[in-house]
Amino acid sequence: MMMRFDKLPEFEKELKQLAKKYKSLPDDLQEFSNVISAVPFGNSKHFNIVAQNDVLYFIKARLFCRYLKGSSLRIIYAYFEQNQKIEFMELYHKRDKENENRDRIKEYLSNHQL
Repeated sequence: MMMRFDKLPEFEKELKQLAKKYKSLPDDLQEFSNVISAVPFGNSKHFNIVAQNDVLYFIKARLFCRYLKGSSLRIIYAYFEQNQKIEFMELYHKRDKENENRDRIKEYLSNHQL
């Protein structure tokens, strides 16, 4: 089964803003999507499950960006194992923000209960 990808409107906005600064970002995101399509929980210590319920996992990962030369962005995504679907939720640079938006995750969880 093919992995389906989706983006929250907030993610789209963050992606658009960051892509202005980091021109390689759309390609980097595509590369990242290829990796998590094959290995949804990630393939290194740079992937962490930050929350989960019966139907989905929230995973925080480093998104390597060629424009950042060694530094990386943080990306949060929801993985629906049964549906083979990934929804990108948040994208930020660690220097701009220390941690993921917990309220966004809570709100998302309340909208996706069983």
